[in-house]
Amino acid sequence: MTDREREARQTADTQREVQQEIDSTKEGRAPEGGAMQAGAREYPEPPFPRQHLQKPGDEVLVEPPPMYDAPYYRGSHKLEGKTALVTGGDSGIGRAVAVLFAREGANVALSYLTEHFDAEETANAVRNEGRRCLLIPGDISRKEVCEETVARVIAEFGSLDVLVNNAAFQYHALALEDLSPQHFDTTLRTNLYSCFYMSQIAVRHMKPGSAIINSGSITGIEGSGHLLDYSMTKGGIHAFTRALSATLISRGIRVNAVAPGPVWTPLNPSDRSADKIVDFGKNTPMKRPAQPEEIAPAYVFFASSHCSSYITGEILPIIGGY
Repeated sequence: MTDREREARQTADTQREVQQEIDSTKEGRAPEGGAMQAGAREYPEPPFPRQHLQKPGDEVLVEPPPMYDAPYYRGSHKLEGKTALVTGGDSGIGRAVAVLFAREGANVALSYLTEHFDAEETANAVRNEGRRCLLIPGDISRKEVCEETVARVIAEFGSLDVLVNNAAFQYHALALEDLSPQHFDTTLRTNLYSCFYMSQIAVRHMKPGSAIINSGSITGIEGSGHLLDYSMTKGGIHAFTRALSATLISRGIRVNAVAPGPVWTPLNPSDRSADKIVDFGKNTPMKRPAQPEEIAPAYVFFASSHCSSYITGEILPIIGGY
């Protein structure tokens, strides 16, 4: 036997030893644990109660209630003296963003559709942070409503420094043929038209140092077979974010997007069936959906020039791991 053959056999023996070692640990390994908890408090994990809400979805009816108040988050005047407009601000991510913006010193205007009770709850939370809050209901898929909304913000606060385009419509369809023209049109108008109109109107009042933050989605990056229209709009929002950032960079206005994975908000129990919502978020690496308060600090980061003055045109996925 040559030295080369002897070395090869030794390597093969080593490979078999490694194989046996791993195989033996697999047999005796304990089952995997529950969802990952890495925050200041424990967050709910599947299974969730069976529930299916009517659109547009009221947060007051969601069980367990989405966690938005971030009690361990300490403000540090990052948005002191600023005015923010948050669309879809009555609940979910919009509510959590509004609360943290207020905690950082901003007055907040909330645009929403018809969820008056949720909007009042959010307004109270903003006021409890010591800031002013303006509620503006209306369908912002229509340009004239966007015009009226921005005009009310300027009349109330005298300025507009941060725009969060967060309003969205989502509803699963199992097949391409199931998407009616009305369904398709509703998704595009709510998700894309409002984002475009609101940005176009808001920038008339924005000064250098202002920011636009768009709510994208992991579906806009990876796609979703049962959310064809929604995925299309979120991919469009990502492209719009990058294009608009190039358009506005000379004016000192930064444009970025947050692209969440599954988040426990009214959007989802009003979208999926009661049976499907039970396991919502289970397939993420963290084995649970995010809570709104876990997503909102990213919006503070993009809104504050103290944190992100050299960042524009970026899309930040927050999806519970890869």
